[in-house]
Amino acid sequence: MKVALIGATGFVGSHILQELINRNYEVTAIARNVDKIKDKPHVLAVQTDVNDEGRLASALKGNDVVISAYNAGWENPEIYDDFLAGGRHILQAVKDAGIKRLIIVGGAGSLKINDESRIVDSPDFPAAIKPGALAAADYLEVVKREDELDWTFFSPAIEMNPSNSGTRKGEYRTAIGHPVFDHDGKSILSVEDVAVAIADELENNKFIKQHFTAAY
Repeated sequence: MKVALIGATGFVGSHILQELINRNYEVTAIARNVDKIKDKPHVLAVQTDVNDEGRLASALKGNDVVISAYNAGWENPEIYDDFLAGGRHILQAVKDAGIKRLIIVGGAGSLKINDESRIVDSPDFPAAIKPGALAAADYLEVVKREDELDWTFFSPAIEMNPSNSGTRKGEYRTAIGHPVFDHDGKSILSVEDVAVAIADELENNKFIKQHFTAAY
């Protein structure tokens, strides 16, 4: 199976790339700057911007599955608009490339507590990351209307950040649309195990046209 990974140098994307390499996949790794990944084994590094829809589609052609770990940049003051625009370009480029399977990494903000409001819409949601989180949550609504692709939208656990990195357990629990909590009421998953969950979905196709999450 040949896999294209968009956003291959980002915080999440770089860990997904390493997990795919460890599982011996041939990966077309797409990023705005590919200097860090161009010498990795079994990796074809392609430098392009998701907003260049035609070039992106060309880079995706020949692959069986696309994984998108795209992020418009947390420091980007236009992150909301740029994320949604980039996300729409990705959807179209995947279709133009003749690929049906798309796995998207979003954020935890789209998850719902008790099947009610989204986490990102709560009044105490951190203001510093709200525009990006809101963009990812609203992008899920765009993806849900997509009927040509076999999409999967993955939300990491609520706590998925550098402070809990460095652990790869290779196991996790999943849920549809709402967070997974442990016995202490925490929703935690390391970025390494986010990569495991994504690679497992690539292989098992358990959540086609579904929004799922994972945590310990």
